Amino acid sequence: MSGSGRAMPLTRDGLMATQASGLWCDTLQYLNTAVLVFDHELQLLAMNPAAESLLGNSCKHAVGQTLSCLLPEGDKLAKDLQGVGRDGRGYAERELELLLPDGGRKIVDWVVTPLSTSVLGKNILLEIIELNRPRRIAREEQFIRQGERLRALLREMAHEIKNPLSGIKGAAQLLEQELEAPEWHEYTQVITREVDRLQGLVDRVAGPQGQFKPRTLNLHKVTERVYLLIDAESPQGVRVERDYDPSIPELYADSELLIQALLNIARNAVQAVGERGQIIFRTRILRKFTLGRRYYPLVASIEVEDDGPGVPDAYRDTLFFPLVTGRVDGSGLGLALAQSVAQRHGGLVEYQSNETKTVFSILLPIEKTA
Repeated sequence: MSGSGRAMPLTRDGLMATQASGLWCDTLQYLNTAVLVFDHELQLLAMNPAAESLLGNSCKHAVGQTLSCLLPEGDKLAKDLQGVGRDGRGYAERELELLLPDGGRKIVDWVVTPLSTSVLGKNILLEIIELNRPRRIAREEQFIRQGERLRALLREMAHEIKNPLSGIKGAAQLLEQELEAPEWHEYTQVITREVDRLQGLVDRVAGPQGQFKPRTLNLHKVTERVYLLIDAESPQGVRVERDYDPSIPELYADSELLIQALLNIARNAVQAVGERGQIIFRTRILRKFTLGRRYYPLVASIEVEDDGPGVPDAYRDTLFFPLVTGRVDGSGLGLALAQSVAQRHGGLVEYQSNETKTVFSILLPIEKTA
């Protein structure tokens, strides 16, 4: 078996393999599980969109490559697949830690099944089942339910708080008109300023309530604007980088709300890395993706990665709650507002964090949202 990928020659067998690849691609595209089909020489015949998303590679580019080229530890995994090709018996690896091309790791079930076809004889079907998928869906549903309950509660609280604040401000203004000594006006003005500040805080806690103005836009105009702001604001020892996917189509969204949401997340990343570190703005397209339990053909992912110390365990379950913060000078509103903006677009904010890396992702379905 060759360790390097090569394109199939257009011989009779090569032409038949190309036809078989097209048939497999048409058949497998509707499955949410990552599925790859190899020939008897362990060269890829086809993979579905779920596998493309998992491996960060397109079917068109990957066909003809070996497993050793597709995965960093593919050589070791390919040995067992060779045995399946020889004896025709499948196998399954449960809870396998899979190293991905982007350096990430996922716990998967790895199921290998021999196939016999009338086109090219023995093929091998590989299913890669992400074990964290059910947990991710459950966590997303929890975020959505929490967000809905919190927004309803906060809107009611905001209404109840703003009414007496308006009365206090009006009384202070009337009192100022009655006071003859100008030096006393300073105290009524303090009351007025503090009432304005509290009203602004209540509005921010309740979330963006203004007019929603979505339009068709290029996502990278949003990310580039935030990138330039963060690059200018960051300490000299912080590297701010970009890793954009140019294939992301235009989406229907409110650019100003997205800029504010992304800016909130990115400023948290700057706080996390301190005086030295790295922040990466990354965009990706996710195919055949679910948010909660709703399925979308295409989802745009905007990621902000930092190499700070990670999210403290004490805040992981309440991170998107308003007024929850691990910083002395933090308001605890940035992530709550970002989540509210994402959900207003039919999307969600997720995060993954450990001691060396944290990634926040704004996930937005690519479809028109009224």
